[in-house]
Amino acid sequence: MFNPELETKKIIQFIQDYFEKCHLGGIVIGISGGKDSAVAAALFTKALGPERVIGVTMPCHSIPEDRNDAIKVADFYHFKLINVDLTNTFDTFHKEVEQLEDFVESEDSNINIKPRLRMSTLYYIAQMVSKKEQKTYIVSGNGNKCEEYVGYFTKGGDSVSDIKLLADFTVEEVIQLGEVLEVPKEVLYKAPSDGISQKTDEDKLGVSYKDIAKVIHGEEVEKEVLDNITKMHNGCAHKFNIPTYRRDENK
Repeated sequence: MFNPELETKKIIQFIQDYFEKCHLGGIVIGISGGKDSAVAAALFTKALGPERVIGVTMPCHSIPEDRNDAIKVADFYHFKLINVDLTNTFDTFHKEVEQLEDFVESEDSNINIKPRLRMSTLYYIAQMVSKKEQKTYIVSGNGNKCEEYVGYFTKGGDSVSDIKLLADFTVEEVIQLGEVLEVPKEVLYKAPSDGISQKTDEDKLGVSYKDIAKVIHGEEVEKEVLDNITKMHNGCAHKFNIPTYRRDENK
């Protein structure tokens, strides 16, 4: 049976052990205003202290309320929050690619470039702070187990990170961890969304996170739901592993 109090203690110890082993200075984490980044930030703050946690908001044609929620999280846990507005960066990039001879407008391309810009920003800041502090700062990945299972992440974007705390926890389990950590309720219980497409995650996926968790745990769901989730999981196989050709030196 899932014990959120015990798991919270174990994750905090995991962070402390890893940072001590690798002689790391701190963590840089994108704060989206949603539950996953809030819970991850809370865990890092508890483990390392707020002075070693740097949050970053990166609006890009985003919902203003998300940044307001990110500020609430940073204020509650007392870590530094940096804002890097990527709107003009995105617009400049889009303007350039529009000039390509074979350019075709793509909603998915427009959505996915945003987390890729954000991840580049996080690594830039991590290296910048590492130089300043003379200690290595690494980047957090905040995805949960349900997202990971159906490939609901962007290759080269939020799939890239140096450490993951929530990848083995379903959405409901993340919420339970957040309750233990006293994450502000308006953030913890808000409908999950990417803050980009103006849709909730479940609207985009066409299935609920609760049903994804059931499939992960081998529980029964309606056949149509199972088929949809299985199709997403299998269809995203290219996201889970990078095929690499290896020479056979014996032939």
